[in-house]
Amino acid sequence: MRKMSRNHVHLSKDWQTALGVGKRHGKPVVLTIDCKEMAQNGYKFFLSANGVWFTDSVPAKYIAERHMDYP
Repeated sequence: MRKMSRNHVHLSKDWQTALGVGKRHGKPVVLTIDCKEMAQNGYKFFLSANGVWFTDSVPAKYIAERHMDYP
């Protein structure tokens, strides 16, 4: 996962928050990221004032689950 035209990849702290953000842009797809392993491997994360987490990229090996459907 790459930031593309944004400054960072945006991450949510929980599934419900990610779902809410995703619904603003059509049918959401929520990915579970192994941030603990990423941090242990030297990736940096930043927390914004409004609770959004940022990182520069997420390599595919850290994408743990894909939630294609939502309630």
